[in-house]
Amino acid sequence: MTFSQWLLFFLFVQIVHFMGTWKLYKAAGYQSWQAAIPIYNAILLMKIIKRPTWWVILLFIPTINLILVGVIWVETMRSFRKNTTKDTALVLLTFGLYLFSVNYSKDLKYQPDRSLRPKTGIGETISSILFAVVAATIVHNYVIQPYIIPTGSLEKSLLIGDFLFVSKFHYGARVPMTAVSVPMVHDTIPGVKIRSYLKKPQIPYLRLPGLQKIERNEIVVFSWPADTVRQFFVREKRVDKPIDKKSNYVKRCVGIPGDTLEIKEGFVYTNGLKNELPERAEVQYTHFAYANKGVSSRSLLKEGFEDFNRTYKIENITENSYQQILPYIIGRTGNTVENFRVITEGKGLPTEVVRKANLRVSEILEVKKEMTLTLEEADKLRKANGIDSVVRRINTSKIPNEAFFPNKIPYDWNEDTFGPILIPKKGMTVELNRSNLALYKKIIDEYEENELELTPNEIKINGTAIQQYTFKKDYYWMMGDNRHKSEDSRFWGFVPDDHIVGKPIFIWFSIKGINDGIKNWSIRWDRVFTTVDGPGARFSYFPYFVVVLLLWQGWVIYRRKKNKTAA
Repeated sequence: MTFSQWLLFFLFVQIVHFMGTWKLYKAAGYQSWQAAIPIYNAILLMKIIKRPTWWVILLFIPTINLILVGVIWVETMRSFRKNTTKDTALVLLTFGLYLFSVNYSKDLKYQPDRSLRPKTGIGETISSILFAVVAATIVHNYVIQPYIIPTGSLEKSLLIGDFLFVSKFHYGARVPMTAVSVPMVHDTIPGVKIRSYLKKPQIPYLRLPGLQKIERNEIVVFSWPADTVRQFFVREKRVDKPIDKKSNYVKRCVGIPGDTLEIKEGFVYTNGLKNELPERAEVQYTHFAYANKGVSSRSLLKEGFEDFNRTYKIENITENSYQQILPYIIGRTGNTVENFRVITEGKGLPTEVVRKANLRVSEILEVKKEMTLTLEEADKLRKANGIDSVVRRINTSKIPNEAFFPNKIPYDWNEDTFGPILIPKKGMTVELNRSNLALYKKIIDEYEENELELTPNEIKINGTAIQQYTFKKDYYWMMGDNRHKSEDSRFWGFVPDDHIVGKPIFIWFSIKGINDGIKNWSIRWDRVFTTVDGPGARFSYFPYFVVVLLLWQGWVIYRRKKNKTAA
């Protein structure tokens, strides 16, 4: 819905409100015409039901207003002596229309001195829950939202199992676009696994003023533009979702509006200069370690390297034993019992599991092992005993493909050789032709909602032949720090400004092995209560938090004892 359509809807609601409440206003001591004045009628209604005037503001906050409107219906009923469970149920089930029967009833009596306290324990519990949901939803939508890092695309800058606080106010909080949805739930209701929202109506894009604009190389949370699944990590048929209900991604913004970006030999260049990353950024690339005598996995682990795979040969595999090791394997080769091999992560197969399954296992000693390393780690590995050489993988092939953006032949870009590409900026005009149309096609017809038509001789937008196009939005280029294990803008292109969610600012908790079962969890204490970005080494504020908490508890205990003594 457009702003004009929402205005007409608002006026329609005002007419319905007047028709269903004008006698109620009169019975409460006001003039009936006052029920017809938008906003002012809401202020007076708060006085009638003895609720604070600032509730009127909440009526204009998406998601919150759905809760509050129901509360106001019930409170209005009770202000006119309709206190039964039946009355409450009817006004909610009829979406407030039951108020018409009260408004036009002959026995209309206003109760100005009614108690606002719930009469039952259940009522008080429901009231407390609703208040908590409203408060939490406001914080969740406009201030701070918690997230968990589920994948390793930003390793080692952000780790799998990091619990983040993401600021909504740094870039300006995006007002929810989906008008009807379950509070504090993203795209799916947990447990029942059904959609948590209605696709229509949609609120036009609106963002509150922010503290800053996105700066180059900042880590950003955004709605994944290519998202077509109902649940993250679950494969299914295409599901088109509203912008604010798309899966949330976290990447590093390596290109801002107006930049010209190019990737050469895996390194990012913006506006002709090699990208200078922040101090805490730890960009990783796929490397190959070589050793004529074989690369020892145990030696790698001893040296502190973990991001590599291991291959085991199993001589006596059975279906039962295979099920026991299944949680630890990421692949397998060989189709016979005599030639059965499994691939695991660097941690390998746990000794106790192998013994319990009574397996005969031997690790394959590889002369070439693929590893994910930072450039500094690669230098360290080159100096390790038993390693002959370490080579960074660089994809220099120039083969036309549809795997990488713009996903159109004859473009031949890949993860290490890409561009140059111009990142659109609001108000920027570009020449548009058949050669570069693929770069901007999705922007023109999807993100900026134009009708794009390609004829044998012309490019038409909204029925008019054009040779230039002026962008209506700002766009960003997002990439993961784990450069060869990240699905990012290299695969699906630009991120529009209306897809920006927020800025990660704080790691409040971190669990190593979070995807390996609770028995394998371990807390990364050095990351608890640390900032995401900033100068210098990462510093934990957790000890200071504990000291403050102990001092506060000591003060509370002291005051309690003092008051008891005084009594």
